[in-house]
Amino acid sequence: MQKNITQLWDSTLIRKHDLSGPRYTSYPTAPQFQSGFSAASWRHAIDQSNQSKNPLSLYFHIPFCDTVCYYCACNKIITANKKLATPYIEALLKEIQLQAAHVDHSRQVDQLHWGGGTPTYLSDGQMKILMDATAQHFNLHGDDSGEYSIEIHPHGVDGTRIKHLRSLGFNRLSMGIQDFNDDVQAAVNRFNSFEEVKTLIEAARDLQFHSTSIDLIYGLPLQTAESFALSLSKVMDLRPDRLSVFNYAHMPHLFKTQKQINAAQLPEPQEKLVMLQQSIETLLEQGYIYVGMDHFALPDDALAKAQAQKNLHRNFQGYTTHGSCDLLSFGVSSIAAFGGYYIQNYKSIDDYYAAIGKDELPINKGIALSDDDKLRRHVISELICHFAVNFADISKKYSIDFQVYFSKELESLKALECDGLLVLSPTQLVVNDSGRLLIRRICMIFDAYLDQSKKSPHLSPKYSRII
Repeated sequence: MQKNITQLWDSTLIRKHDLSGPRYTSYPTAPQFQSGFSAASWRHAIDQSNQSKNPLSLYFHIPFCDTVCYYCACNKIITANKKLATPYIEALLKEIQLQAAHVDHSRQVDQLHWGGGTPTYLSDGQMKILMDATAQHFNLHGDDSGEYSIEIHPHGVDGTRIKHLRSLGFNRLSMGIQDFNDDVQAAVNRFNSFEEVKTLIEAARDLQFHSTSIDLIYGLPLQTAESFALSLSKVMDLRPDRLSVFNYAHMPHLFKTQKQINAAQLPEPQEKLVMLQQSIETLLEQGYIYVGMDHFALPDDALAKAQAQKNLHRNFQGYTTHGSCDLLSFGVSSIAAFGGYYIQNYKSIDDYYAAIGKDELPINKGIALSDDDKLRRHVISELICHFAVNFADISKKYSIDFQVYFSKELESLKALECDGLLVLSPTQLVVNDSGRLLIRRICMIFDAYLDQSKKSPHLSPKYSRII
């Protein structure tokens, strides 16, 4: 089945369905979050979460970067002044205390992730302080069985730092490479050599990290299908356990740093399609499993195994093997998911500090999921993770008749079925190999908020294109 993805490649069909749409790291998506989320609502949500007894996933957002990467759309603070990290660590420690005071300490932390920004912007000492405080207030695994991951920028990190990260309890590494071509790196102001990355991958394996992951981006300025293939070939020499190949979405009207990219140097859409097709072909030939969306994994990696066992899930950090966890988040702009709510901290560092300074949780936006939200979230998750939806399973879980409840959606799906993206039967929806690349397009059919946006297009959020 995996080999058929590119055999069924149809550029005309892909262009037809290459619409702008959400990435579905959540449903409802972030634009639906409402301002003014109260502390009382947070406490209600955490009470619900404690009653569930679900294990925990902890996310920490470290927003600082030494230099700006022009393509970046993350919430970040660009500064070479490392002293600015000190008050941030102090604020994180306070936020940990404020949240942990309401969390059942017996709940195990099965998953932990530091993202950014650049988490390795912090000093070794600051990292230890943060991890020690986390262990003091939450029930971390002490036997290396949790999935504890960190994003790193290879430039400026050496084997000694990798060893320090391992000593703190991290057992998974994610590296944003984007491209190895010198001209492309200069065009986006992101530098890391093949030798640097190779040293870190080898160090991680020597230290028995459970998994290494590399991110690439196609569609950056000065990239060609040929140059990107060369970068991917170098990545194959490293053979990471996981690999993400993301589409660059050029939206300078939303992300100011992207204005520093010369739009005239961006590859044409057809060239981008060639990059994607060649990348998928190469990765499948190299034995990687197409997990979904932009993600690939070796067959013995936990992600690939979870998908094979129908245990794969998706959250704000992407695909995960721990879908049963309630997600608590810390730091500016971070998003939590627990107790039937999504909750986001302030995006502004000044607003974040102001709340912490008053011993208040720095929460700004949120949404309480309705029964319809939870139902549609489940359907979209099944599509993104497993490329199929069993109508009877959904009907039983939510006490509905799937075909009646989603009669309008099933009618809309017929057009996609005619294009060969999926197969509908009286019992299930199954995505064909040719539809896997366009899975976001299929998910959009079940997104009730997109219908609402069509009625008020001037208020609708701006999304990147699917491909």
